[in-house]
Amino acid sequence: MYRYTKLSLLVVALATGGGMAWAVTGQQAAMDNDALAIAKARISLSQAVATAEQHAGGKATRAEFEHEKGSWIFDVEVVNGARVFDVRIDADKGAVLSSQEDKADHDGREHEHDD
Repeated sequence: MYRYTKLSLLVVALATGGGMAWAVTGQQAAMDNDALAIAKARISLSQAVATAEQHAGGKATRAEFEHEKGSWIFDVEVVNGARVFDVRIDADKGAVLSSQEDKADHDGREHEHDD
């Protein structure tokens, strides 16, 4: 009988540990999913687009929400005349992190993505 008690405790311990591991994995999966993580961003997609358009002086043609180097950013493509800019916006602060001209979009080819 003592052996069955030990076995029962072992089964309960394993089940509890497995449940905790599943909960942590589930939380990580939720943070890795942009659609769920964007709800925690302090600025909206439309605010990021407006900031990028104002910064580059043009119109946004594409915007993405991405996880990079431990933080979330908005990557906005802005067209100003014949020039195309990739503007990166911090999702928490709303600040422009970087802006650079995208030379690849100037050769007449369509911009390719791995969607």
